[in-house]
Amino acid sequence: MSGTVKQIAADCGVSEQAIRAWCRRNHVAKDAKGSFAIDETTLSAIYQHYHVDGRKQVSQHAKASFATRETSCETDFGRSSHPSVPWEVYEDMRGQLEAKDRQIADLSKALVSSQESLRAAQILHGVDKKEVLLEAAAEGAASDGPDGDSPKGDSRKDGNLNLFDRIFGRKER
Repeated sequence: MSGTVKQIAADCGVSEQAIRAWCRRNHVAKDAKGSFAIDETTLSAIYQHYHVDGRKQVSQHAKASFATRETSCETDFGRSSHPSVPWEVYEDMRGQLEAKDRQIADLSKALVSSQESLRAAQILHGVDKKEVLLEAAAEGAASDGPDGDSPKGDSRKDGNLNLFDRIFGRKER
Protein backbone atom coordinates (compact mmCIF):
# COMPACT_ATOMS: atom_id res chain seq x y z
CA MET A 1 0.00 0.00 0.00
CA SER A 2 1.31 3.43 -0.90
CA GLY A 3 -0.05 5.22 2.15
CA THR A 4 -2.78 5.17 4.69
CA VAL A 5 -6.07 6.91 4.17
CA LYS A 6 -5.09 9.35 6.91
CA GLN A 7 -1.83 10.28 5.15
CA ILE A 8 -3.50 10.63 1.77
CA ALA A 9 -6.25 12.81 3.25
CA ALA A 10 -3.65 15.07 4.85
CA ASP A 11 -1.75 15.33 1.55
CA CYS A 12 -4.92 16.24 -0.35
CA GLY A 13 -6.25 18.61 2.28
CA VAL A 14 -9.55 16.74 2.67
CA SER A 15 -11.04 14.47 5.32
CA GLU A 16 -10.49 10.74 5.61
CA GLN A 17 -14.21 10.31 4.89
CA ALA A 18 -13.76 12.04 1.53
CA ILE A 19 -10.93 9.67 0.58
CA ARG A 20 -12.96 6.62 1.65
CA ALA A 21 -15.98 7.88 -0.30
CA TRP A 22 -13.81 8.34 -3.40
CA CYS A 23 -12.49 4.79 -2.97
CA ARG A 24 -16.04 3.38 -2.65
CA ARG A 25 -17.23 5.27 -5.74
CA ASN A 26 -14.28 4.02 -7.73
CA HIS A 27 -14.57 0.45 -6.48
CA VAL A 28 -11.14 0.26 -4.84
CA ALA A 29 -10.60 -3.23 -3.41
CA LYS A 30 -10.08 -3.82 0.30
CA ASP A 31 -7.28 -5.81 1.90
CA ALA A 32 -7.62 -8.58 4.51
CA LYS A 33 -7.94 -6.03 7.34
CA GLY A 34 -10.86 -4.30 5.62
CA SER A 35 -8.87 -1.21 4.66
CA PHE A 36 -8.73 0.07 1.12
CA ALA A 37 -5.79 -1.39 -0.81
CA ILE A 38 -4.46 1.76 -2.46
CA ASP A 39 -1.70 1.08 -4.98
CA GLU A 40 0.40 3.65 -6.87
CA THR A 41 -2.08 3.89 -9.75
CA THR A 42 -5.01 4.49 -7.40
CA LEU A 43 -2.94 6.97 -5.38
CA SER A 44 -2.11 9.01 -8.46
CA ALA A 45 -5.81 8.99 -9.47
CA ILE A 46 -6.77 10.27 -6.01
CA TYR A 47 -4.12 13.01 -6.17
CA GLN A 48 -5.29 13.99 -9.64
CA HIS A 49 -8.90 14.15 -8.45
CA TYR A 50 -7.97 16.43 -5.56
CA HIS A 51 -5.57 18.54 -7.64
CA VAL A 52 -2.38 17.39 -5.93
CA ASP A 53 0.79 17.29 -8.01
CA GLY A 54 3.32 14.44 -8.04
CA ARG A 55 5.23 15.78 -5.04
CA LYS A 56 2.07 15.44 -2.94
CA GLN A 57 1.72 19.19 -2.54
CA VAL A 58 -1.60 20.92 -2.95
CA SER A 59 -1.59 22.94 -6.14
CA GLN A 60 -2.16 26.68 -6.12
CA HIS A 61 -5.70 26.44 -7.55
CA ALA A 62 -7.16 24.04 -5.01
CA LYS A 63 -8.11 24.75 -1.44
CA ALA A 64 -10.33 22.55 0.68
CA SER A 65 -13.11 24.69 2.03
CA PHE A 66 -14.81 22.03 4.17
CA ALA A 67 -13.40 18.87 5.72
CA THR A 68 -15.87 16.53 3.99
CA ARG A 69 -16.20 18.43 0.73
CA GLU A 70 -14.81 16.62 -2.27
CA THR A 71 -14.66 19.45 -4.75
CA SER A 72 -12.06 22.16 -4.81
CA CYS A 73 -14.15 25.34 -4.74
CA GLU A 74 -12.90 28.22 -2.65
CA THR A 75 -15.22 29.73 -0.09
CA ASP A 76 -14.94 33.31 -1.41
CA PHE A 77 -17.88 34.13 -3.64
CA GLY A 78 -16.93 34.98 -7.16
CA ARG A 79 -13.58 33.20 -6.82
CA SER A 80 -14.29 29.69 -7.99
CA SER A 81 -12.37 27.25 -10.12
CA HIS A 82 -15.65 26.60 -11.97
CA PRO A 83 -16.91 28.98 -14.65
CA SER A 84 -19.66 31.33 -13.55
CA VAL A 85 -23.22 31.14 -14.84
CA PRO A 86 -24.14 33.84 -17.40
CA TRP A 87 -26.68 36.38 -16.17
CA GLU A 88 -29.20 35.45 -18.87
CA VAL A 89 -29.17 31.81 -17.81
CA TYR A 90 -29.58 32.86 -14.18
CA GLU A 91 -32.58 35.06 -15.01
CA ASP A 92 -34.14 32.31 -17.14
CA MET A 93 -33.75 29.77 -14.35
CA ARG A 94 -35.16 32.25 -11.82
CA GLY A 95 -38.21 32.75 -14.05
CA GLN A 96 -38.69 29.00 -14.35
CA LEU A 97 -38.45 28.67 -10.57
CA GLU A 98 -41.12 31.34 -10.07
CA ALA A 99 -43.38 29.55 -12.58
CA LYS A 100 -42.91 26.29 -10.66
CA ASP A 101 -43.76 28.07 -7.40
CA ARG A 102 -47.02 29.32 -8.95
CA GLN A 103 -47.82 25.80 -10.17
CA ILE A 104 -47.23 24.42 -6.68
CA ALA A 105 -49.53 27.05 -5.17
CA ASP A 106 -52.25 26.20 -7.73
CA LEU A 107 -51.89 22.48 -7.05
CA SER A 108 -52.13 23.09 -3.31
CA LYS A 109 -55.39 25.00 -3.80
CA ALA A 110 -56.75 22.20 -6.00
CA LEU A 111 -55.78 19.64 -3.37
CA VAL A 112 -57.64 21.51 -0.63
CA SER A 113 -60.70 21.81 -2.88
CA SER A 114 -60.69 18.10 -3.72
CA GLN A 115 -60.31 17.20 -0.02
CA GLU A 116 -63.39 19.31 0.78
CA SER A 117 -65.31 17.60 -2.05
CA LEU A 118 -64.29 14.21 -0.71
CA ARG A 119 -65.51 15.08 2.80
CA ALA A 120 -68.87 16.22 1.35
CA ALA A 121 -69.17 13.00 -0.68
CA GLN A 122 -68.44 10.92 2.43
CA ILE A 123 -71.15 12.75 4.37
CA LEU A 124 -73.67 12.20 1.55
CA HIS A 125 -72.74 8.53 1.40
CA GLY A 126 -73.31 8.23 5.14
CA VAL A 127 -76.73 9.89 4.83
CA ASP A 128 -77.67 7.52 1.99
CA LYS A 129 -76.68 4.50 4.11
CA LYS A 130 -78.73 5.82 7.03
CA GLU A 131 -81.79 6.26 4.79
CA VAL A 132 -81.44 2.71 3.49
CA LEU A 133 -81.27 1.37 7.02
CA LEU A 134 -84.29 3.44 8.09
CA GLU A 135 -86.28 2.17 5.11
CA ALA A 136 -85.31 -1.39 5.92
CA ALA A 137 -86.37 -0.88 9.53
CA ALA A 138 -89.66 0.68 8.43
CA GLU A 139 -90.36 -2.28 6.14
CA GLY A 140 -89.52 -4.64 8.98
CA ALA A 141 -91.92 -2.83 11.33
CA ALA A 142 -94.69 -2.88 8.69
CA SER A 143 -94.37 -6.63 8.32
CA ASP A 144 -95.00 -7.16 12.07
CA GLY A 145 -98.31 -8.63 13.06
CA PRO A 146 -101.18 -6.65 14.65
CA ASP A 147 -99.95 -7.33 18.17
CA GLY A 148 -96.45 -6.03 17.30
CA ASP A 149 -94.94 -9.47 17.01
CA SER A 150 -93.09 -10.35 13.88
CA PRO A 151 -94.58 -13.29 12.03
CA LYS A 152 -91.15 -14.89 11.90
CA GLY A 153 -90.58 -14.25 15.57
CA ASP A 154 -89.03 -11.13 17.02
CA SER A 155 -85.40 -11.55 17.89
CA ARG A 156 -85.91 -9.24 20.88
CA LYS A 157 -87.96 -11.88 22.64
CA ASP A 158 -84.87 -14.05 22.82
CA GLY A 159 -82.89 -11.18 24.37
CA ASN A 160 -81.10 -10.36 21.09
CA LEU A 161 -81.39 -7.02 19.31
CA ASN A 162 -82.10 -6.80 15.61
CA LEU A 163 -79.55 -5.26 13.28
CA PHE A 164 -81.13 -1.80 13.21
CA ASP A 165 -81.28 -1.62 17.01
CA ARG A 166 -77.69 -2.76 17.33
CA ILE A 167 -76.48 -0.15 14.83
CA PHE A 168 -78.31 2.73 16.49
CA GLY A 169 -77.65 1.55 20.04
CA ARG A 170 -81.27 0.98 21.07
CA LYS A 171 -81.95 -1.12 24.13
CA GLU A 172 -84.51 -3.87 24.54
CA ARG A 173 -88.06 -2.67 25.20
